[in-house]
Amino acid sequence: MIRRSFRGKVVAITGAAGGLGKALAHRFGREGASIAALDRTEADLVELAADLSGAGIAVRTFVCDVTDEAACRQAIHGAEEAFGRIDVLINNAGITHRSSFAGTSADVVKRVVEVNLFGTIHCTHAALPALLKTGGQVIGISSVAGIAPLPARTGYAASKHALHGFLGSLRTEVADKGVGVMLVCPTFIATGIERNALGPDGRPAGKPQVRMGKQATADEVADSIVTAAMRNESLVFTSALGRVSFWLNAIAPRLYERIVARKFRQEL
Repeated sequence: MIRRSFRGKVVAITGAAGGLGKALAHRFGREGASIAALDRTEADLVELAADLSGAGIAVRTFVCDVTDEAACRQAIHGAEEAFGRIDVLINNAGITHRSSFAGTSADVVKRVVEVNLFGTIHCTHAALPALLKTGGQVIGISSVAGIAPLPARTGYAASKHALHGFLGSLRTEVADKGVGVMLVCPTFIATGIERNALGPDGRPAGKPQVRMGKQATADEVADSIVTAAMRNESLVFTSALGRVSFWLNAIAPRLYERIVARKFRQEL
């Protein structure tokens, strides 16, 4: 088994300025990596850069909306030019919605898919030549919604299921070239993604979030991701609930559907 070290490596992270992205930047930085931080908001990137620099972590920032293919190419190529290499791409940028499909505008679903799926496609396509040079690694931040049903998040689940199809198939193309591909399936994390969930019309959902299991911190999930990346794993569950959901849905899908339908009924 390949055991990866990140000392002296370059890690590019989308959605890097907050939540899990920020935790990943600090965690990989503590392993000796330099960070190429991509995010939409320049002010947030400035704050992140100050935090990382203060911790002795080398960082370059790039303003980038992952739904803009040209912006992704510019940011990724800028990162490679700045550091001379890219060893890891973490596709972390993401959004969700909380609304029943029947009442949700198709534009909301499209927006979620554009960020979660096409953002990953854009950045991965731009970074792949650099990763092939370094024998690097692509990491996709999925969700338990990528491997099992999750009511009130049909667009989100669609984007994450598609992410598994995309990155899983990419793995078959690049494994013999030394590039690793890892999918991470967290459950609920204490970050802004659920607080900023879209409602059926694209405005903030504004309704209470229902959760299953313990809500993990961003730092806890980042620790799990770094450990799994070192081991070059391909599918990672960051909680026992994620593993149980995967296997229960595989073995007894109708039972799993009844459980989550009852649990999340108030969000519909």
